[in-house]
Amino acid sequence: MVKAYLDSRLDRLHQTAEKSDQIQSDTLQSLLSKGRETLFGADHDFENIRNCDQFRMRVPIRSYESLFPYIERSLSGERNVLWPGAIRWFAKSSGTTNDRSKFIPVTKESLDECHYKGGRDVLTCYNAWQPEHTLFEGKSLVLSGSLHTTSDSPYQAGDISAVLLENMPWWMHYFRAPSKEIALMGNWEEKLDRLAEAIIPEDITFLSGVPSWMLVLLKRVLELQGKTNLREVWPNLQLFIHGAVNFEPYRPLYQQLSAGYNLHFLETYNASEGFFALQDREHHKDMLLMTDYGVYYEFVPLNKVNEPDAHAIPLESVELGIAYAMVITTNAGLWRYLIGDTVEFTTLRPYRLRIVGRTKHFINAFGEELMVENAESALAKACQQCQVRIREFTVAPIFQSKEQAGGHEWLIEFEESPSDLVHFAEQLDTELRKVNADYDAKRTGNFAMALPKVHAVEQGLFYRWMSSRGKAGAQHKVPRLSNDRTYIEQLQELRTCAG
Repeated sequence: MVKAYLDSRLDRLHQTAEKSDQIQSDTLQSLLSKGRETLFGADHDFENIRNCDQFRMRVPIRSYESLFPYIERSLSGERNVLWPGAIRWFAKSSGTTNDRSKFIPVTKESLDECHYKGGRDVLTCYNAWQPEHTLFEGKSLVLSGSLHTTSDSPYQAGDISAVLLENMPWWMHYFRAPSKEIALMGNWEEKLDRLAEAIIPEDITFLSGVPSWMLVLLKRVLELQGKTNLREVWPNLQLFIHGAVNFEPYRPLYQQLSAGYNLHFLETYNASEGFFALQDREHHKDMLLMTDYGVYYEFVPLNKVNEPDAHAIPLESVELGIAYAMVITTNAGLWRYLIGDTVEFTTLRPYRLRIVGRTKHFINAFGEELMVENAESALAKACQQCQVRIREFTVAPIFQSKEQAGGHEWLIEFEESPSDLVHFAEQLDTELRKVNADYDAKRTGNFAMALPKVHAVEQGLFYRWMSSRGKAGAQHKVPRLSNDRTYIEQLQELRTCAG
């Protein structure tokens, strides 16, 4: 029955992709209609906004900090601030660029028309890829975070995965494992063993979660069972739905854990702020932008994003091969919100994209403009050439001094370290120069930038570091690139203390 329902949704996906421009125009009008009932709408004269040009003129692009005065009033229980009625749920997120907790509004509309709709469409695409699948004869394992609520608060908050789990229809729990009590546990170290023990006896057919943390759980499952292959634990496992970080550095590890049977991988672009895109073609690494989820999209060329009067363009005006910062207006009450992700379009009409980094998550200490995508792509190729696999990494600049040229310092947690780290660094440098012309120019002659310094760190270092920062668990990601040395020095200090 479920498969028949998903078959019927496939036509709607195709029709939506063909009519994205009109759908986006209609979405904006619908959002403005709702927004007229709010304090934010009154402050920005929504009554007299008739089109996207007027919308851009009267509503400035906002960061979380500049939107927070409205969010704070919603958190206090005030009604009709950002969205009609009271907002009872907030997704709590620390982000990837600073330590401050963010409270992202989550409305009934954003749950039903965005997050849950995205989940259904993910399964719709897989159902089209593999029509003979047996996903629904077993259970799913969705690696979720925890709730962070108090009894005297007018709202409830938690990681977005926990909010989704808490609000999902009762019947969906028949298709998932483990129990909600275990899934929502807050202490990751305690939760890891409880999770592993609870899911081992289940017939798990598909997984969903952040690749790095899912890998920790799967290795614990294999360790407890004394097995080396997931097939020996869950013979009917078919699909891993992943997102939040680039999957390519992790792909060899997952292929190793599932060697001998065909585990499929499907990427999504979902966040606390909404569900935005999904991989609609099996053998392609881009994602289809979902334009009918109650989200209106705008885009700012990345090289203009820090300008005071940065001009955003609508979806219909984007071009191929340009890095854009994404701006969203959503049915959760986020108005022209700069989400912090940078994307690049790979096809137009239908609109497909790939995530290339964060607006604040890159290195530009020497004019090299190194994006996360550059680093991850080059690292994956260097690992392939040197026949090694990695778990985690982070990169920071080494600033110029009288004694040495500047450059980049890499801390990498390998599954097995390369026999020759200098050779690995040379391979990594070669691949970086291939994918980034600015980096290549700065590396010429070793004058502006020296060869990267690569350190192989002990296994478990990144896990201990994240735990020490209170960021162990399914919703937290290791910062990949930074323009300063804060993160890398914390890691180096942890290594010194351990030594």
